[in-house]
Amino acid sequence: MIDIGQRFLEVNGIRMHMLEAGTGPLVLMLHGFPETSYSYRHQVVALAEAGFHAVAPDQRGYPLTEQPPSVDDYTIHHLIGDAVGLINGLGVSDAVVVGHDWGSPVAWGVAQCRPDLVRGVASLSVPFAPRAPVDPLNTARAAYGDNFYQLYFQQPGVAEREFETETAEMFRRMFYWYSGDAPEIQTLMCDENGMTGSLPMPDVLPAWLSEQDISVYADAFAERGFTGSLNWYRNITRNWELTSSWAGLMITRPAMFIGGDRDPVVNWYNPALLRQAMAAAVTNLTSYAMIADAGHWIQQERPAETSAALLEFARSVS
Repeated sequence: MIDIGQRFLEVNGIRMHMLEAGTGPLVLMLHGFPETSYSYRHQVVALAEAGFHAVAPDQRGYPLTEQPPSVDDYTIHHLIGDAVGLINGLGVSDAVVVGHDWGSPVAWGVAQCRPDLVRGVASLSVPFAPRAPVDPLNTARAAYGDNFYQLYFQQPGVAEREFETETAEMFRRMFYWYSGDAPEIQTLMCDENGMTGSLPMPDVLPAWLSEQDISVYADAFAERGFTGSLNWYRNITRNWELTSSWAGLMITRPAMFIGGDRDPVVNWYNPALLRQAMAAAVTNLTSYAMIADAGHWIQQERPAETSAALLEFARSVS
């Protein structure tokens, strides 16, 4: 049985925590919001057992990793720089870089900017999106109004009060209602009660999620809160400004995408056109899968299928 270890690594001036197991070619797995490295617990074991060095860091601003105080310290350049720093700090020449949710734009960005370090790039739940011609927050406001979740997250302190008041209850609602177990697909809109406050509390947790899992997440965020992780969203406009030179930059390394057909994020992108739209900019999309009845937390909801797909892809590029 593989044991998951943990350690810290100094990267770009901050101390980053990571889970790791196994030896062999590096697979670097980047989590999303509002998760931690724990979200990859199943994949760390599966990849290590198959002969890979599986590493899942807690990203900048998240529990156990340092939280720089300024919003300006969370741009896409910082986030990509952390991933590059981890690859270099682990003493290898390249890696399969995996991202889920917010980790996906970081993984795609590493593949764009440093393809020399990337054997392959894999994204869970969030497809590659070329740089838009206009500020994406303005586009979202025009399409959805100020209640769209990315706009709700912009005001410092507002989302923090929601998430930090009853953190365990928030995670129960968030994980259930954005999963494939929910009776309806969510719209990514907030209301006067925030993102999760109006969602009913599930009577029973889905089979893939335990009370212990809820405690791991709630306890992790209890001490340091959500400001660091929310600062990622507060750089969306700044990221758009900083990446003007990326317009038209393609993904040329071997790439994989896997999503759930009941994922609110996947459905926001229009799943019927997703593969065709992504293939126009991802020139070597070697693996694409949509898992029926799965939601946004795909590596936790469907650990066996997700691990198998990542393992097949990692073997194909290693």
